[in-house]
Amino acid sequence: MAFSEQEIADMLQNIDSIIAASQLGERKLNDQDVARLENLKGLLNLKINPYPAEKFEVTHYATDIKQNFDDENPEAIGEVSMAGRLMAKRGKGAVLFAEIQDSTERIQLFIKRDALCPDENKDFYNLAVKKLLDLGDYVGVKGTIFKTKMGEISVRVSEFTFLSKSLRPLPVVKRDEDGNVFDGFTNPELRYRQRYVDLTVNPEVRRVFMMRSKLMSTMRQFFDAKGWLEVETPILQTVHGGAAARPFETHHNSLDMPLTLRIANELYLKRLIVGGFEGVYEIGKMFRNEGMDATHNPEFTAMEIYVAYKDYIWMMKMVEDLLETITKTLHNGKTAIQIGEHEVDFKGPYRKLSMYDSIKEYTGIDVSEMDEAGLRHVCKELHIEVDPSMGKGKLVDEIFGEKVEHNLIQPTYITDYPIEMTPLAKKHRTKEGLVERFELFIMGKEIANAYTELNDPIDQRGRFVDQLALADRGDDEAMVIDEDFLRALEYGMPPTSGLGIGIDRLVMMMTDNSSIQEVLFFPQMKPEQKAVEEGAE
Repeated sequence: MAFSEQEIADMLQNIDSIIAASQLGERKLNDQDVARLENLKGLLNLKINPYPAEKFEVTHYATDIKQNFDDENPEAIGEVSMAGRLMAKRGKGAVLFAEIQDSTERIQLFIKRDALCPDENKDFYNLAVKKLLDLGDYVGVKGTIFKTKMGEISVRVSEFTFLSKSLRPLPVVKRDEDGNVFDGFTNPELRYRQRYVDLTVNPEVRRVFMMRSKLMSTMRQFFDAKGWLEVETPILQTVHGGAAARPFETHHNSLDMPLTLRIANELYLKRLIVGGFEGVYEIGKMFRNEGMDATHNPEFTAMEIYVAYKDYIWMMKMVEDLLETITKTLHNGKTAIQIGEHEVDFKGPYRKLSMYDSIKEYTGIDVSEMDEAGLRHVCKELHIEVDPSMGKGKLVDEIFGEKVEHNLIQPTYITDYPIEMTPLAKKHRTKEGLVERFELFIMGKEIANAYTELNDPIDQRGRFVDQLALADRGDDEAMVIDEDFLRALEYGMPPTSGLGIGIDRLVMMMTDNSSIQEVLFFPQMKPEQKAVEEGAE
């Protein structure tokens, strides 16, 4: 499409207005910002569109070229058409060396003036490419592949296209021959706010998110191969349920009714089991209006799956098979991987330890027969802070969290929870006062939670009523009664086992990251302040 004189004039006028506003103090621009705007003007004066609308056909990528290059037959790859961001430029006179970074990695460009501009008009090379091309610009090139005398696989450029002008300079990250980084873009505050810059200059960050995608793809393939159906359930809900958590609240204007963002999708997935599906799962966002730390973000990704005619014992084996498959896929067939200071083996079977036994093992105290008063006394003796709203289940959970969790480094199932802790799980078939539940802990963190699901509607109603009593005591995480869910159970739900896995925490472990912010593209943060923005410049 033609680049009209009027379009050029309009763009030049807009650029001059931006520069003038900066000179008057109305908009802050530094010297590099102004220099890049002047380079943009230079391209326009050469009638080069710095933001063309036409597509650019990409035929090859840097990684594939480097893997398939044959020293014996360097011309075998043929002509290539590549696009990416300019990350380096050096040279003078009639020859330039540059590097572009595509979606896979970097590759060197060899740009020779006479090859790029074979006719008498050399301005495109002398002005546009040599002087007006900035680091960070997106460009497209065509050419052939060869290896330089220094052994660098490179593109001998015969065509060069400007695809998008970069008006802000990228951080200059330096690496030596051993891969050591100097002057890196490492400030976490800036990295999380400007993830687009982080992904550009820190290749290891991009690899983390590629592994995240591969993890979820592997999980889907594992479930799909067994015939289980991926589904979608509501995010906006009239009754929040499926977990003990504080929801985000909103309002639907048209219906004039309050809604909450889902804290879990459990109750809707169980409705689908009632409806006749034998296995259903969902990978999606959950929202909990709670605190933030290294393992908690108010918006997080979870997988929940429900399979009819199964129990929590069967689910343990399924989880072991799933995690072993994921680990092998992400780590070249290995099941033991390094996480922090520990080598963790994801090959089953995993250790099993009941909730009460785990507390006894790490505190020396048997709390299995204690009432609420006894548990409060234990908390006091162990210097664990509690409040009056906590019932027996939460007191046990506090003791476990403070004294046991951090010890569980290798994959460990904590099983058979007190009934007060789990309103949606089936009563234990042999142990009074317990439910058939397990949580999987790895590196001191909960990764998975599973039940033999409660399918007795009368028992379920009674559990919900007990939750209302906790809410009356001030527990703002207590569940509410979902009448439609109870109605669904009254139609009959087959014996079922359900499982939830925190995707973000699992990715943290698979990529050896200790902070959830490192595995979320855009973690929740406080509003940006001016000082932060200035620091980026």
